[in-house]
Amino acid sequence: MEKENVRIDKWLWAARFFKTRSLAQDAVERGRVRIGGEPIKPARAVKMNDKILIDNGSDRWEVIVAAISGSRGPAPVARTLYFETDESIARRENDKTARRLYPEPSMEIKGRPTKRDRRAMERVGEE
Repeated sequence: MEKENVRIDKWLWAARFFKTRSLAQDAVERGRVRIGGEPIKPARAVKMNDKILIDNGSDRWEVIVAAISGSRGPAPVARTLYFETDESIARRENDKTARRLYPEPSMEIKGRPTKRDRRAMERVGEE
């Protein structure tokens, strides 16, 4: 399990934050993954006790690296690669509650609006 010089994109994939390694690499390139608050490159090596901020689009994590692995294994093993901070856990719970209680208004719209729907939306916007 312990391996030196594992790339950040490979570690994120092994820790199951992203479904594929290319998605992890793309997120790092777009600046959605930060170590110590600084944007990084996909080839950056992961070190023990690095504090990583991860945004995969739907969730945001703040984790501390506990172990280094470049191979993807079962989910219970992947969870041993990091510790999530208490603030991150609380923030994700709040976000989850907010999504459940206050759904996105656009989620009710199916497909392209009709002329009647568009005019109704414009009337609401004018008020």
